[in-house]
Amino acid sequence: MSATSPGKPAPASNPIAHAIELARETLPPMHPAGRPFVLGGAAAALLLRRFSKPLGTLGALATVATAAFFREPRRVPPSRPGLAIASADGLVSLIEDAVPPAELGLPAEPRTRVSVFLSVFDVHVQRTPATGVIEKIAYRPGKFLSADLDKASDDNERNSVLMRTEDGHELVVVQIAGLVARRIVCQVSEGEQVGAGATYGLIRFGSRVDLYLPPGSTVLVRKGQRTIGGETPIAELPGRSR
Repeated sequence: MSATSPGKPAPASNPIAHAIELARETLPPMHPAGRPFVLGGAAAALLLRRFSKPLGTLGALATVATAAFFREPRRVPPSRPGLAIASADGLVSLIEDAVPPAELGLPAEPRTRVSVFLSVFDVHVQRTPATGVIEKIAYRPGKFLSADLDKASDDNERNSVLMRTEDGHELVVVQIAGLVARRIVCQVSEGEQVGAGATYGLIRFGSRVDLYLPPGSTVLVRKGQRTIGGETPIAELPGRSR
């Protein structure tokens, strides 16, 4: 007769394997774009340790910090339909009316824009704000002003994505480089079907993400509020379009 009661899982036979499994569930995975940096940092830390233990320790700490920067935690988007969710972790820095980036070829009419500023301590992957299809992607080089400035949306290097939701609404998400950011990564392509909250890109080292909403949307966040990418509802979209 088995000593395990019916309905209860058997205890882990290997404590080490169980500990590893718990660590995998607790520690977020790393975005692939961070692997070269982490591997390079680890190699440098080992090399420094041969000459100086304190320098090797500093190198190891820097490697751990780099791995933390490129973390990609699992997120669960809200099940409620008709929402535009946050594309990034960070602080809502601006809520205003603005014309979407000209390179997308949209009508030059103002739309509500919600800007989220990412510090170096925030998760830096970007997520799609809704389920839909990527219609256009447009990259534009520019300056590297501090991402929390108003003019960063117009002057800084950026990558703009136009998507159409299942209900026919247009959403524009813009990745904007920051003061120390020098690389914008976009992993989706035009015509691709995407799910709400899916990772689609990354900005390296301090940045900003703008979300342009369709007319008639109801904003659900306030300036100064923190957002969680892939989870925080940013706005309720207008009723189902034809």
